[in-house]
Order: sequence, then structure tokens, then C-alpha cells
Amino acid sequence: MDDEPRTRDWLPRTVALLVGTLVLATAFIAAYVGALHQPHPRDVPVGVVAGDQRAESLLAAVRARTDTIEPVGYDSPGAADDALTARQVYAVLTSAPDGTLTLATASASAPAATELVTGVLTPAAQQARLPLTVTDQVPVSPDDPRGLVPFYLAVGLVLGGYLASTALGVSLGTAPRGLRRAGLRIGSLAVHALLLGIIGAVLVGPVLGVWDHDLVAVAAVGVLTVFTAAMVATAVQGWLGLLGTGLVILLLVVLGNPGSGGIYAPEFLPAALRGMHRWNVPGLATDLLKSVVYFDWRSTRWPLAGLLLWAVLGVSGLLTAALFRNRRVDSTGTTR
Repeated sequence: MDDEPRTRDWLPRTVALLVGTLVLATAFIAAYVGALHQPHPRDVPVGVVAGDQRAESLLAAVRARTDTIEPVGYDSPGAADDALTARQVYAVLTSAPDGTLTLATASASAPAATELVTGVLTPAAQQARLPLTVTDQVPVSPDDPRGLVPFYLAVGLVLGGYLASTALGVSLGTAPRGLRRAGLRIGSLAVHALLLGIIGAVLVGPVLGVWDHDLVAVAAVGVLTVFTAAMVATAVQGWLGLLGTGLVILLLVVLGNPGSGGIYAPEFLPAALRGMHRWNVPGLATDLLKSVVYFDWRSTRWPLAGLLLWAVLGVSGLLTAALFRNRRVDSTGTTR
């Protein structure tokens, strides 16, 4: 007789957990395989100076045959070069008075994208009988020839953030009751973020030797990324409890990683995922790491602002969840 009530207690919860896991695993397979199994690049931006007739004509001829490349016009050579180092385009095509063409690329932005542009424009220039020279103005590190280290570092930092949040939720409850306990949780996650951000920078720098510069900047981005992921996870879990953990995994991992533009450039992804890197935490972190290591600080503006915005929203969400939970306890006199 005693076993039947116990079964009624644990069976629905167990079934719900297994169903939730099944849904997440299915979504994971669909998102990763669907987004990455056969990339179809489209509208890869290439800069050109307005009035540069040879360069414009070549890009127009290519565009007439395929939508792989999208010409982006600029008023001056300086503006086009700035766009390259600000990560607005993957390459800039210019012509010299003697009729030769130069394709300036930035492989650090996305090696696959610059290889695509080079592979499309080189035969097009040969067909047009225009000599083409290809240069790499912002080369990727020789120790990271595919440009994947920023993505994998960002994945590890995000993973560390939401796992720390989940561990605290399992140990102490998903939502702290009261602002004092919320402040202690925020402080604990901040310390965790500081340690993991420094460890990540040291690993990819002095230990593995991928990047031998910008150690402080990489560590700072790491700290912000871990803290942001942790606070977003904590806020969602604070309001939704165990269901929130599944939602966090869906947003930060299942959709976040393939939509980050880290494995393939955004222009290689399905239409539904192409703009995701501009607002999801893994994409923002990947973009910010690339910017601080390879490019100038103009390209950090939106990724930095986006991560800070998510961090503020996460902290606000946790505090409001703590106040709400504490108010419910005060009004009922019991803990729920």
C-alpha cells in the first residue's frame, strides 16, 4: 500500500524529465545536422569602392551568375579598408591604374568565407583577363588555421557559466529567497567567472600557444562571457525552476552554438540562423573574442554591448525572481 503513493509521487516527475531530455536531444540533432551538414553560402559581403569600374564590373558579373557574393559599396578606399578591419566585409576588391586587381581579405574573420571569396573571384578575374593579387590583411593564427579557437573557447566559457548556475540551483534551490541571498549568489558566480575567464585565457595563450598576445583582453572577455551565461541561466531557472534548465540548454547550446557563426560564417547557415550570432550569448562571445585578438576595437562595439545587456538582464531577472519568491513566502508563511 505504501508503494503506490510513492509511485504516484516520482513517476510523473520522472516521465517529465525523460520526455524533456528526449525533446532536447531531438532538437540538438535537428539543429546541428540541419544547420551544418551542407552549408549554402549566400550574400557573402565583399567591399568595393564606388567608381572603381573594373572592380565593380567584375563583382557585378559574378553577382549576375550567383548570389554567393554580395558587393558592398564604399565612398573611398579608406572607408573600404575600415570596413574590412571592422568585420563588416570579408574582403575588399580594388583595381590599380595599370588594370591589375587586388583582393584584400581578412581570414581571421572566417577562413572559410575568405577562401570562398578567393575561389569565386580568382577564376572570374582570369576569365576577364584581369591579373588578380590576393593578400591577407588580417591573417588567422598559424596555430588556428581554421579559425575555430574563438568559437570553442566561447563554448567552454558559456558551458562553465550555465553549469555553475545549475550546480548552485541544484544545491541551494533555483531562486534565492531575498536580496541578500541573491547578492551572495551573484558574488559567487562572479568569482567563478573571474577564475574561469583567466584560466581560459592562460590555456589558449601561454599553455597551448594559440595566441601569444592580448592575454588581458581575452581574459576580460572570458570573465564577461562566463558571468553573462551564468546570470542568464540563473534568471531563467529562478523563474521557471527545473523547466528553466531545459530552456537554458535550448537557448545557449542547442540553438546557440550552431547559430553562433563560429563553425561556419553566418552567411553559410540556413536563413533562420543567420542573424542569431548578433544576439545569442555564444555568438556575441565568439565575435568579441575574434575582435579583441585580431581586429580593432571598433568591431567590439555591438558584441560587447550585447553581452553587457544580457548580463544586466540576467542580474535583474534573478533579483526580481528572488523578490517574488520571498514575497510569496512572507504572504503564505510557508516555503514553496
